[in-house]
Amino acid sequence: MTSRSRAREVAFQVLYQDDLNPRGNPAFGDLLIEERLGKGGLAEFARGLVSGVRRHREEVDALLEQTADNWSLGRMAATDRNVLRLGTYELLHGDAPDRVAIDEAVELAKRFGAAQSSQFVNGILDKVMHEKVVDSG
Repeated sequence: MTSRSRAREVAFQVLYQDDLNPRGNPAFGDLLIEERLGKGGLAEFARGLVSGVRRHREEVDALLEQTADNWSLGRMAATDRNVLRLGTYELLHGDAPDRVAIDEAVELAKRFGAAQSSQFVNGILDKVMHEKVVDSG
């Protein structure tokens, strides 16, 4: 696992925690990042992902609702929902190439999701990527 993959994993864990405990203190996520990644560049990368998803959550969730045919965010497993939020944020605002962002999200879905999660995540993020290309083209 690459260092950035590890940082994405920790960011996903913080987002998952946010989702299941929406009234929780966001500072706990920061503590988790520091505990798992220490101080430095990887922790900053993970913090940037978490704060970006938090800041753009309305936009990201709206795009996922629109893209995930016949699936509301509430019907999705919490793991899938948060992997998709992270992947969508990276596709829209991240610095990783689109295919890398999708591959990283699929790997998270394989590790933390159900048997079909990786295909589900891949299919939706692929649609998000193509929508983004159409919108910017």
